Amino acid sequence: MRVLQSVSKTFESEIAVFCRGSMVPKEIHDSVAAILADVSHRGDEAVGYYAAKFDGAKLRARDFRIKPADLAAAAKRLSAADLKALKAAHASIVAFHEKSLPKDWQCKNPHGATVGELNYPIRRVGLYVPGGEVPLVSTVLMTATLAKLAGCPQIAVFTPSNSSGKVADGTLAALHLVGIDEVYCIGGVQAIAAAAYGTLSIPPVDKIFGPGNAYVCEAKRQVFGTVGVDSLPGPSELMVVCDESANIAFAAADLIAQAEHGSGREKVYLVATTVELLEEVRVEVQAQLKFVSRAEKIHTVLASGWVGIVAKNAEEIAHAANFVAPEHLELLVKEPLQKTLLKTITTAGAIMLGNHTPTAVGDFTAGPSHVLPTGGAGRFFSGLRIADFMRRTSLIKYDKASIKKAAPIVAAFAAMERLDAHGRSVKIRAL
Repeated sequence: MRVLQSVSKTFESEIAVFCRGSMVPKEIHDSVAAILADVSHRGDEAVGYYAAKFDGAKLRARDFRIKPADLAAAAKRLSAADLKALKAAHASIVAFHEKSLPKDWQCKNPHGATVGELNYPIRRVGLYVPGGEVPLVSTVLMTATLAKLAGCPQIAVFTPSNSSGKVADGTLAALHLVGIDEVYCIGGVQAIAAAAYGTLSIPPVDKIFGPGNAYVCEAKRQVFGTVGVDSLPGPSELMVVCDESANIAFAAADLIAQAEHGSGREKVYLVATTVELLEEVRVEVQAQLKFVSRAEKIHTVLASGWVGIVAKNAEEIAHAANFVAPEHLELLVKEPLQKTLLKTITTAGAIMLGNHTPTAVGDFTAGPSHVLPTGGAGRFFSGLRIADFMRRTSLIKYDKASIKKAAPIVAAFAAMERLDAHGRSVKIRAL
């Protein structure tokens, strides 16, 4: 673990190299661009080729879509305990996001005209559910539930299969629970390409959602404009902030859990008020690694993607957190400091408060979506919410009286901008 001092004159440049300096390598950019172009040109044939190349799955176009009956069968195979967990998490997610459902409104503006906003669900959305290193069953609930609540008429889900062309029962069961029946067993860049451009067997979508590895995120970046994208979430990040009240074992367990994603590009940040606290957590991490099954991959992440930051007070902590804009932020600090940091840290994707709030509850069942901004995007993006699955249209209605009140203002702007036809179009109505 490399250790940085938040008050150092070189802190921002050093942390920038660590958290944002790893821009998309040229080989990833070029590889993604080539696959997108190939799928755009050859359609289903190219999708099948890359499924075989990267996933080892020999799929024909008719194999891409999973039969709805297979989704129902997977739900029946799931254990009662697992099905209960899916339903409980789904209930929490619904309860949270229902509160932020956009509402239409109308009022009178200063001219007496009617203005307002209308909200519509996006017609056709594509949801990406990772399934490479681990099948992210929770991502189904964290994306599809919101699309359903928004009322999107068409919801297509893309998730990679194994070499036999199969998808994990947990993923399929979650899709069945939410009520999704259009599911394609393809992943990676080829899935993003199919969603964006469409093929003979896969209609294109209007907007793509969901997290992914570096290749998937780069693919979403490159197709933006052809389709909308939610953001570029992934690979994952965690910042844990500790003062003397932090439970060292809890902090270490959460850092390990974050590194468990295992792509090798995850980032974990440990912020502590003293160097001694950093060292205590580092020692505890090493001690706990013997209890986890994916220790080798975790070691890989920690070796290159773990940095410690000494921040002695609230101001220094907030400075470090706002600069990094972490996907997940855990504040294992005393309550007065928590309250101060909640006012001064403004860029985190999700904030977990106190020793008994691990990131994992947010990942699986607390309620907010775990699809969150990464790579510093928290400076300008928020976590996924129901409004992302909708689009807004503004409404304006003038009558004879209100257009007369607006006419002088329009005339002034038309003159300043030398757009006399604009002015005339209002003037003839106000006569």
